[in-house]
Amino acid sequence: GHDFRNVTLVGVISGDVGLTQPDFRAAERTFQLLTQVAGRAGRGEKSGEAIVQSFYPGHYSIGYACHQDYEPFFDEEIRFRTEMQYPPTVAMVNAVVRARSLNAAMADAEQVAKILRNRSGFLVLGPAPAPITRLRGQYRAQLFLKGQSRRTMRTALLEAMVELPELRRRMIIDIDPLSLL
Repeated sequence: GHDFRNVTLVGVISGDVGLTQPDFRAAERTFQLLTQVAGRAGRGEKSGEAIVQSFYPGHYSIGYACHQDYEPFFDEEIRFRTEMQYPPTVAMVNAVVRARSLNAAMADAEQVAKILRNRSGFLVLGPAPAPITRLRGQYRAQLFLKGQSRRTMRTALLEAMVELPELRRRMIIDIDPLSLL
């Protein structure tokens, strides 16, 4: 990282803003950013400190970041992800359906979900309006699949697209999505 020798104090305003994001990785990203920025203070011969402003000071990612406790953070985060069935303990697929209206996008996504729920080997969550509901003049609805086999989920989605060919150009399938927005 950057080595700013005379930096002895780092202040972080709203250090927990990332925790409000609708993404299961929010705590991990918050921890990463806070530990990275705190590491900029005191890199030279002078000691340093970081001050973090937070509305959620009791959140484990904030506390462990402030103490630079990597292993306890990992233990807490992997426990959360295991309980909630999030990666890396399961595979996840995000399917986004676009339409000219939100009602149409939701109805189309519900058709996909109905077909998928007749398959086995994975869990179907949704549909729901996407966090960024309108993008480039089109409304978006999304659904998530969680399971052990990416191939099974991918095959089921491709079969749903065969049954609903009108959605072929209006559905985006993202396996192991990096962003849930």
